Amino acid sequence: MSSVLGVSVGAGAIRVARPHAGNSAEHFAPDRFDLKATPVGEQRLEEVAAEAVATTLAAAPDIAATAVAYRSEQQARTVRGALARRQLTNYELVPEVVAAVEFLRSTGELSGLRTIALYDLGSSGLSVSVVDIASRQATYSERTSDISGDYLDSLIREQQIASGRIAHPPDPTGLAELDTLCRQAKEQLSTTTAVALPSEHGLVLISQENFEALITLAVESSARMTRDVIMRSEQAVQAVVVIGGCAEIPLVARVLERWLGMPVRVPVHPESVIVRGAALLARPPQPVAPSPSAFEPETEQLAPVWLADGSAPRRRATARGRDPMRELAHGRRRELSVAGVAAGALVVVAALGLGLGWGPQVLQGDSHSNSAPSSAVTTAPRQAALEPSVAPPPVDATNASVAPPPPVWQPTTTEAAPPPPNPNTILVPGLPPIVVPTIPPLFPPPGPAPQRR
Repeated sequence: MSSVLGVSVGAGAIRVARPHAGNSAEHFAPDRFDLKATPVGEQRLEEVAAEAVATTLAAAPDIAATAVAYRSEQQARTVRGALARRQLTNYELVPEVVAAVEFLRSTGELSGLRTIALYDLGSSGLSVSVVDIASRQATYSERTSDISGDYLDSLIREQQIASGRIAHPPDPTGLAELDTLCRQAKEQLSTTTAVALPSEHGLVLISQENFEALITLAVESSARMTRDVIMRSEQAVQAVVVIGGCAEIPLVARVLERWLGMPVRVPVHPESVIVRGAALLARPPQPVAPSPSAFEPETEQLAPVWLADGSAPRRRATARGRDPMRELAHGRRRELSVAGVAAGALVVVAALGLGLGWGPQVLQGDSHSNSAPSSAVTTAPRQAALEPSVAPPPVDATNASVAPPPPVWQPTTTEAAPPPPNPNTILVPGLPPIVVPTIPPLFPPPGPAPQRR
């Protein structure tokens, strides 16, 4: 049976989550996950994330899909590059807000809510996002590094050194070890009232009361930022949901409720909300059934070229070394060329005949125009052609129930059969024969010279 993998890329740790068999968004149990966290330390977080994914996939070949949650577009690009260098391709990138909302909806934390403020306090900073639950999109978001888990750890460290119980580490390695010890004390203070952790530098001893006194100003500053983000978003926020590694500090929820005056919800194991939501968003690829057209034999195109998409026949013809579209365009150019020559000849002949008074005979192909003398050409046919345009007299509607039909011009003479071809006849394919009349002389021939007396 295939499984899925969720990954969250945090500044302090890379977390991976695998849901147990049958644990999905449809049949969900929030505690049925295999979780693992890998500290980032001094390494580049995208390289640690890619290594964690590669190691998990190698150990579990049944993983069919992976979803990696990212905070920003810059982080998404760096993670994508690190995964590509390890030739990992079967994954998808999802925003952290979308992954968090997916998990919170599955647990029922968002029941009855339309808009929330997501307060994510991690090791590197605080992100506050106003989220629309229906679309799972952040309508407004801000991030700051003024308050973070690392900053709270540094407050404990400085307080312990100032108390005189802890000697200041002489090198960066010792300082990193002391910071790790202070982080453990901070995490334990979420469930106990006092912590005492020995180390080679001395005893880390702090109570919950002292710890809250150290971080109150920072937490109030984060509450002020959350209030400003909600106001700038201009959305009707109904509740605040606190997630991240520092969400389990009791002071955080109390200060937010006091400053914002709205319900504050902290889910179970808030540090792994995003990674578990990413695991729920990892969808194995579904097999796609082949379409019936894939088994049909290839047929030639039967529809006219101007009514059907000729891309497929064109590709086949191009593969054979010819382009049907180019041949079609070439044939059309030949047809347009022939039609243009015919039309040009007709226009020239018509213009010449109309200019000399033989328009009707030329256009109608009159057989008598070739034998009639030049003096017989009159304007009578032209007048007859204009007669149909004269409007008929009005009809009295009271004396006639049906209006008479409009006058239809009928020629007085019947057309004779087309003359046999002769030098004055122009033959154009597709057109009736055009007879060019003999042009009479412009000036009468000179008469006999007068005799001188």
